[in-house]
Amino acid sequence: MFTDMPEPELREYRSRQVDPPDFDGFWADTLAEAQAAAATTAPLLTKVDSGLSALDVFDLTFAGFNGEPIKAWLRVPAGSTEPLPTVVEFVGYGGGRGRPWENLFWAAAGFAHVQMDTRGQGSAWSAGDTSDAFDATGPQFPGVMTRGIRDRSTYYYRRLMTDAVRAVGAARQLPQVDGSRLGVYGRSQGGALALAAAALAPGVSAVAAAVPFLADFPRASVITNANPFKEIGSYLAIHRDEVDLVHRTLAYFDSVNFARRGRVPALFTVALMDEITPPSTVFAAHNAYAGQKELVVWPYNGHEAGGPDDDDRIRAFFAKQLTA
Repeated sequence: MFTDMPEPELREYRSRQVDPPDFDGFWADTLAEAQAAAATTAPLLTKVDSGLSALDVFDLTFAGFNGEPIKAWLRVPAGSTEPLPTVVEFVGYGGGRGRPWENLFWAAAGFAHVQMDTRGQGSAWSAGDTSDAFDATGPQFPGVMTRGIRDRSTYYYRRLMTDAVRAVGAARQLPQVDGSRLGVYGRSQGGALALAAAALAPGVSAVAAAVPFLADFPRASVITNANPFKEIGSYLAIHRDEVDLVHRTLAYFDSVNFARRGRVPALFTVALMDEITPPSTVFAAHNAYAGQKELVVWPYNGHEAGGPDDDDRIRAFFAKQLTA
């Protein structure tokens, strides 16, 4: 059933999320620290035997937050010798980069495909290989939504979003990648990372965010009982005196605030029966997006949204936006 406002109201909805006055400074400092920590570390690319004849697959390691090693896959059409238009993909909540022979769509469509692993996740529905090495002190509700949430500097998504920006920079150094034709993409949590990378990383030409997560925390944390947003409510049900503190932290990681800084062409998808990322939270990010944008609405779907039909819409979007 519909889980939120009627569609006409959704199209007019605006989030009450605040834009912290030092938002840009916070992220500039964070990324400068990451750049300094990785100054002497070049991306490491190693071809792997994937058993695939139509595609070449490479194991990629690059320096993320605090210079920590982050894993990824690079997939390209077999025998590619020229730099290709590229899709950098970020993974949904609980997932990792998976196996070398998974997620072949983008390379099969002729793109170079960089799929970033997700630190400290990768055990809920697809495998991961990257640990979250940072020692975030303080209690947390199971999952990562409240890991280090008492302070913006220790919050989990500071590290993960920095990894996403660094993944774009690493991809642009690879010989298989045309750095002038690079798009960022993800579903759910991956969509949130794509919006953050599009706002923060140099060299992004387009962004596609399918049912993006981490948007409109003030509303999302009180209108759904579905995890992962519910993790915040469960934490605050015990830490009753930390409501204001937690929401001050979350404002630095809200997809709405990254959308306000979006400038490259963007494609969003939303599902009106989605309990995991309620449609008003996706509309909040879309409606705040400052650049050229389009939105695909799926009235009868939940968090799966358009599924393979989303894939084809996004493929066509990138094919148009990443032309020479």
